[in-house]
Amino acid sequence: MAESTDIGQQESQGAQVGERQKPADADKLHKSFKCANCAAKMEFVPGADAQECPYCGHENPIPKSEEDIKELDFRSYLAKLSDSEQKEENLTVRCDDCGAETTTEPNVTARECPFCGSHIVLTASSSKQIKPASLLPFKVTHKEGRDRFTKWIASLWFAPGSLKKIARQDDKLSGMYVPYWTYDSDTTSFYRGERGEHYWETQHYTARENGKTVHKTRRVRKTRWYPASGTVWGSFDDVLVLASDSLPCKYTERLEPWDLKNLVSYKDEYLSGFRAESYHIDLAEGFDRARRIMDVHIRALVQRDIGGDEQRISSVRTQHDNVTFKHVLLPIWISAYRYKNKTYRFLINGRTGEVQGERPWSWAKIALLVAGLISAAVAIAVILGSVAAR
Repeated sequence: MAESTDIGQQESQGAQVGERQKPADADKLHKSFKCANCAAKMEFVPGADAQECPYCGHENPIPKSEEDIKELDFRSYLAKLSDSEQKEENLTVRCDDCGAETTTEPNVTARECPFCGSHIVLTASSSKQIKPASLLPFKVTHKEGRDRFTKWIASLWFAPGSLKKIARQDDKLSGMYVPYWTYDSDTTSFYRGERGEHYWETQHYTARENGKTVHKTRRVRKTRWYPASGTVWGSFDDVLVLASDSLPCKYTERLEPWDLKNLVSYKDEYLSGFRAESYHIDLAEGFDRARRIMDVHIRALVQRDIGGDEQRISSVRTQHDNVTFKHVLLPIWISAYRYKNKTYRFLINGRTGEVQGERPWSWAKIALLVAGLISAAVAIAVILGSVAAR
């Protein structure tokens, strides 16, 4: 058993995956799926368990796995990361502006980055990545995503008029499978601190009233502090950590909750017609972030255990046991564009349709509003002054 403060440092070196190699044969890195009826390229249909031919409408069902989604042991997996069977080889491209890494298709030489809207020339490279264990398939269609995006844009106050033009451009919305880690852990936390208990005292004081000195009393709350120490236990399930630094965390967190109970085994068929991002945050670093999320809840447990009216925590030492993880892909519709040399991103949960995003402000509209309010205030003051003068 190891303490939480040591896990990331001790094992992060073993989790260094993604070492660059020379480009490999693209046909071996990407699978294509042909229509059984007309041999055209198939695409996954959001909300369905099948691929649909965009030309003849024929559907190919996606085979179901009989295996449950398995949690993998964290420490033993770190030790085996050098084994080739634990990794898959991806052909990825990197955006120089925002650093996002996404999978690409053979023979594509240029496109727009779905994360920041920059135009990039693709120079693909091969990298070793941990295989995704499972994913949530897209449920929200492109049209539904466009409708929600357009309504969200229309609801924004003081937005530049060009924002609505962006909302009408269908090619600005990209379906992306974004990498996440989930961690399970049993925790034992040893703490030291203080318990504060409130009590009241009567204080005597003097004050001046009507030119005279008077004696008065008041009740003052004070706190007695007592040493406290103990042990608390916790059990964490599916602590979700974004494995990408291409998207703003404060917006991806607002896309939650995700229906992780509906995860399905990873199948290449689900990715047809969409893109997938490679993870930037490796397995060990992801657990470091998960621990910080757990620590917030552990401190709440400690405060509850200390009791009293107030609590002071001087130290918490947490031991993590039975740590398991999953590497999953979650579906997000992404729109990105540049406005006055700044990138704004809009995210839509591909399961629920929840919309979050960055937005520019029209300072001209705000200035007009302020000017209008000032004019209205001046007019009201003039009217009130005129009435008072009568």
